[in-house]
Amino acid sequence: MNKIEYFQEEIENIYDKELRQLARNLIEGLPDYFFTIPASSSGKYHPQYALGEGGLVRHTKAAVQIALSLLSLEQNKHLNKDYVIIALLIHDGFKQGLEQSNKTINEHPWLSANYVRNFEYKDKNALSIIANLIESHMGEWNYGVLPKPQTELQKFVHLCDYLASRKFLEVNFDKSN
Repeated sequence: MNKIEYFQEEIENIYDKELRQLARNLIEGLPDYFFTIPASSSGKYHPQYALGEGGLVRHTKAAVQIALSLLSLEQNKHLNKDYVIIALLIHDGFKQGLEQSNKTINEHPWLSANYVRNFEYKDKNALSIIANLIESHMGEWNYGVLPKPQTELQKFVHLCDYLASRKFLEVNFDKSN
């Protein structure tokens, strides 16, 4: 399985070449199940495109697509696009835990954030920022224990993930339209 191929287009939107390589390395280390499972094990919390085989990949791609669209607006140009993209690519990386469990694990934001935080990379500050974005991506659905978004960047990542999970929004993955 070439995990990078799934997100090549999203990775190409990362400006800094070292952060682009970090994104590739992080994606390579994600569990194989991430690339095959649906975004929602129950089907209750995500739109149709995010269900079924590969649904979590499509949800992730949609979240990045939403982010790129919003980042193109003048009001958001000051936000760090590279950090946002990497955080969204990895935010649900361990959705079913370290090993596939066939259900969403409540602590998946911590697992994904700790995966980033402990990754071998020269810029520990960048890892910390990205991990903090991932850790708070659940927003108010934080199970009472995860941190809620506090910074503008954390709120932005949460918003992109939230919009990608709305049943009334469907994303067209056909690039010919």
